[in-house]
Amino acid sequence: MEVTWWGHATCTVEDSGVRVLTDPLFTRRLAHLRRRRGALPPPEAALADLVLVSHLHADHLHLPSLARLAPGTRLVVPRGASRTVPGLRRLAGLRITEVGAGDEVRAGPVVVRAVPAAHDGRRLPVGPHRSPALGYVVRGAARTYFAGDTGLFDGMAAAVGEVDVALLPVGGWGPFLGHGHLDARRAAQALASLAPRAAVPVHYGTYWPVGMDAVRPHEFHAPGGEFARLAARLAPDVAVHPLGHGESLRPGAAR
Repeated sequence: MEVTWWGHATCTVEDSGVRVLTDPLFTRRLAHLRRRRGALPPPEAALADLVLVSHLHADHLHLPSLARLAPGTRLVVPRGASRTVPGLRRLAGLRITEVGAGDEVRAGPVVVRAVPAAHDGRRLPVGPHRSPALGYVVRGAARTYFAGDTGLFDGMAAAVGEVDVALLPVGGWGPFLGHGHLDARRAAQALASLAPRAAVPVHYGTYWPVGMDAVRPHEFHAPGGEFARLAARLAPDVAVHPLGHGESLRPGAAR
């Protein structure tokens, strides 16, 4: 089993010969955000047997990035996404499956279960709540939890279940993270509750608003290391592995 972090919330989880890609974002610029660290993922990053989209925000459901997927790729999205984002229906050749919390999707020997997330999953900052934000547990030789975007919520550990590896968001793309997000401290608290064997911090240190290079830059660079520091205190039995962009981890070997 191997995890590769491509930046932001984009990861490849390779387990039992199946490649699972999360929230693909393969762009230098998205609205007011620009990629400030790490080269763009190489073409092979778009190769996947199964692609998971956690929610409808444009930095997680990015249509030009999804258009790079090979025809026949199975794309898993929150229920109602195709109605809310009509561009999904124009992605020729992708096999789209809509899911809600508790639903399972199989890809060969790997089973993916959708789990709840505490996050505003609307496509736009305002508008109807038509699709839930989700996380996913990828179960093959290992159990890997991809949290998407979420805050802490009651019953989180019970909803997610036992996992071996947790891919947890620890930052964002601005100086402040409000309700429905994990910062480094809240992510460490979540880690203590989930109690996996290993964790990788994601969703930080990749995109930053244009013009904010000199505004609280520590908020861009620091969350991964801060998460590791806090996790050592709150969840000392969990091996935390901050990765560089494009770096991979084999958690079984890392223990």
